Amino acid sequence: MKFFKVEIVLFILSLSLITCKTNESNHHVYEISTKEKDNVRLITSFKSWSNNPIPLISAHRGGPYPGFPENAIETFENITKYTPVVIECDVAMSKDSVLVLMHDKTLNRTTTGYGNVQDKTYEELKKLNLVDNEGKETNFKIPTLDKVLSWGKGKVLFTLDIKRGVPFNKVVDFVEKHNAVDYAAIITYRIQDAKLIHQLNKEMIISVSAGNNGAIDQIEKANLPAEKLLGFVGTRQPDLSHYNSLKEKGIKTILGTLGNLDKSAVAKGNDEVYLTYIKNGANIIATDRPLEVAKVFKKIKNKD
Repeated sequence: MKFFKVEIVLFILSLSLITCKTNESNHHVYEISTKEKDNVRLITSFKSWSNNPIPLISAHRGGPYPGFPENAIETFENITKYTPVVIECDVAMSKDSVLVLMHDKTLNRTTTGYGNVQDKTYEELKKLNLVDNEGKETNFKIPTLDKVLSWGKGKVLFTLDIKRGVPFNKVVDFVEKHNAVDYAAIITYRIQDAKLIHQLNKEMIISVSAGNNGAIDQIEKANLPAEKLLGFVGTRQPDLSHYNSLKEKGIKTILGTLGNLDKSAVAKGNDEVYLTYIKNGANIIATDRPLEVAKVFKKIKNKD
């Protein structure tokens, strides 16, 4: 076992030394002490968070890092060691209607299999291993939504991105089955889909597109309750006036730094910019760099 000094710092903890080991499949596993884990403040309810909306990190596709593939429970567990988190994950459906986590239409990029997800039975999917973003095979399996919601209770918040062809009502049924309405929100891209989700369950938390004035007008016309909404303002930093418009309506906001904003922070060596995004009005940062953003967010805690 080798010990490395790393610079990853928890949202509410200061870590100066993290132990890094390798398991049987050469996946890097970061360990922290039991005492440090016990000090992590879990955020497990959208309702309670909304009453005291501290800045949150949303880990895009669960927060993949080397050795930890996207949309894997093991990846979710890795991220939760370092920061309270919203797990953004993707819900697909097998040929025999089992809900599983998978972003792509095909299995080619993220698993040891090939072909369309919807053309495979769950028994076929169970035999595959997940592949990380560097193309390395792991011994992790494609999880079912059933297993994911069971795992996440009392640990994380979720935003569920439902892929094309998956019935909204089937996903809502699973969320209700697990009594997960207050910790598993559903992502929508069209206002008619948001209205459908609300009709299926009036208590469901819904992520809605809120990137421009037209989108805000649609939300108002749909008469959706603001306290049940998360307004996704897009992947570009909006004007302060746009944040203010949503705030006045009581809608909490998500800024997607995944993509260009994350890349810009890396290129400029300026992770402090994430603090600016929070200061300007973002309540949640949806990022491909959750550990790096967690390090910066610690500075907010230190100022409290």
